[in-house]
Amino acid sequence: MSGLWGAAGPARPGWLWGAAALLALGTLLGAWRWAVPRRRRRLQRVGTVLRLFVYPVKSCRGVSVRRAQVTPMGLRSGELRDRFWLVIREDGHMVTARQEPRLVLISAICENGHLVLEAGDMEKISVPVKLSKKNPVRNCRVFGQDIQGRDCGDEVAQWLTTFLNSEPCRLVHFEPSMVPRKSKDTIALFRNTDEVAYPDCSPVLIISEASMDDLNTRLEKKAKIQNFRPNIFVTDCSAFEEDTWEDILIGDVEMKGTVCCGRCILTTVNPDTGVIDRKEPLETLKSYRLCDPSEKNIYKTSPLFGKYFAVDKTGTIQVGDPVYKMIWE
Repeated sequence: MSGLWGAAGPARPGWLWGAAALLALGTLLGAWRWAVPRRRRRLQRVGTVLRLFVYPVKSCRGVSVRRAQVTPMGLRSGELRDRFWLVIREDGHMVTARQEPRLVLISAICENGHLVLEAGDMEKISVPVKLSKKNPVRNCRVFGQDIQGRDCGDEVAQWLTTFLNSEPCRLVHFEPSMVPRKSKDTIALFRNTDEVAYPDCSPVLIISEASMDDLNTRLEKKAKIQNFRPNIFVTDCSAFEEDTWEDILIGDVEMKGTVCCGRCILTTVNPDTGVIDRKEPLETLKSYRLCDPSEKNIYKTSPLFGKYFAVDKTGTIQVGDPVYKMIWE
């Protein structure tokens, strides 16, 4: 038979068959959802926040804070944002304590909407956090990557150059409208969503007190946590346990461990004198903290100390917060 009636009864328009198929698929998916239990998150306490540090100007002295916001691009305390200011040469290349060790002697705080710098016998100097749009935007180079920064003016440039006794330097500020650097362009194991302003590669660096203690048992002259410049300093865990943390929760902040921190000559700058040693504690770390041979493509010959974390869920953390490892079951 032909027409609207066939051997098995009336023919149905195509859209009716499609609707029926979708309904059947929905029923099957619903049944599957109930049949397969959702993954549950179990929290295992692995430490406690001992100290929090924000480093407003890259390579300058850190600020110890009791409480901080954790943003996708790192720690923030009021107008202090982690490594949102950068010292550069006039050609735009970054200047760090690797080249100018005395940078570690410069203190940077925020007061009344200004970044205030202080060092040695120098008179304090301040620059507005919100700079005039008349200040030029400079193209900068950080680890071979391009990033912008708004110039903070001639006065602070002269102040830095005088204190460092160096070739001309300038200070720039990263603004929210500027394009951040992709962490994965420095270390491929980061995700495409992980971004930073002027940090080496990661929004957050965590080190444990036990790791510091372990290192210092091997050193003739003790190192300080300031040699290693972490954002979060953790206690109540064993030495180098932080290397094993993947998904962690602190306060209401969720973070994902990415890679360990491969250490360089900057760790040999004395944070109290601004003198670079070029040997310790780096040489001692190399004697027992080199990577597994299978990871040499990532770390090369750099010893490992501390772990980098990316931010999955923003929020607030404070000294005394428990650190939990998130275990999915």
